[in-house]
Amino acid sequence: MESQAKPAHRGSSAAGLGFGLLGVLAFSFTLPLTRVAVGQLDPLFVGAGRAVAAGLLATLVLAVLRQRFPRGRQWARLALVGAGVIAGFPILTSYALQTVPAAHGAVVIGLLPAATAVVAVLRARERPTPRFWLASSLGVAAVVGFVAITAGGLEALQPADLLLAGAVALAAIGYGEGALLSRELGSWQTICWALIVALPVMVPLMLVGLGSGWPRADAPAWLAFAYLAGVSMFLGFFAWYRGLAIGPIARVSQIQLVQPVLTIVWAALLLGERLDLVVLVGAVAVIACAATAVRARIR
Repeated sequence: MESQAKPAHRGSSAAGLGFGLLGVLAFSFTLPLTRVAVGQLDPLFVGAGRAVAAGLLATLVLAVLRQRFPRGRQWARLALVGAGVIAGFPILTSYALQTVPAAHGAVVIGLLPAATAVVAVLRARERPTPRFWLASSLGVAAVVGFVAITAGGLEALQPADLLLAGAVALAAIGYGEGALLSRELGSWQTICWALIVALPVMVPLMLVGLGSGWPRADAPAWLAFAYLAGVSMFLGFFAWYRGLAIGPIARVSQIQLVQPVLTIVWAALLLGERLDLVVLVGAVAVIACAATAVRARIR
């Protein structure tokens, strides 16, 4: 019988937020480095290939440490995690970032904390207070407004925005289900098993992305790909799922409101995208909303 998820003790909430922040720091490089990678590599290869590389690492780690196998319905739930954070989010963002800057991508990705909170309410039956929803809504508004200003405004809806919106929905489902599984299997074990479950799908997709042969790319593109595989798809989830598992999920997910701010900073440093004093004002507003949300009660 599967073990039941247990809520974290109040004293451990700071640890949950700490692990969540570490995960967000790892994820904040994802969009800029994805844009670097897809500049020379096929987006399907980038999205699927990073999952395959991470899956091989996961297989090695699980074999060496001799972890127990998931049981029963846990396999289907791992497949749901894989569909969200291993297949859906990486592939959709890889295609989207062919045509839009990383800063623009952060506009839609900034909706992810709120989407994850909704999943926590529906799946984990958490009950955030009105104060939480107010702070979360203000955080979303701050993220969208901040990135709109730094990106030069919100353009008319384009195909890339639809891809990013789909990525948000799938990632929120993967985060919520992965958090619950982490309470049963362990945080790093959950992402490792999900990567392995996804391999039969991701390997063929990677081969399609390879096309007629091994891609030619310079060192920065391959280094970006290596980060996406080793950190964004693997090590970052060790911390992120650990934080969400400690929970509450809805509260810890709000730490991700800071991610668009960090993403724009890295995009400016790595890609030369526009960065000015507005970032400082936006950063203060976004972090204030995130701080209010994480301090709000979750019943």
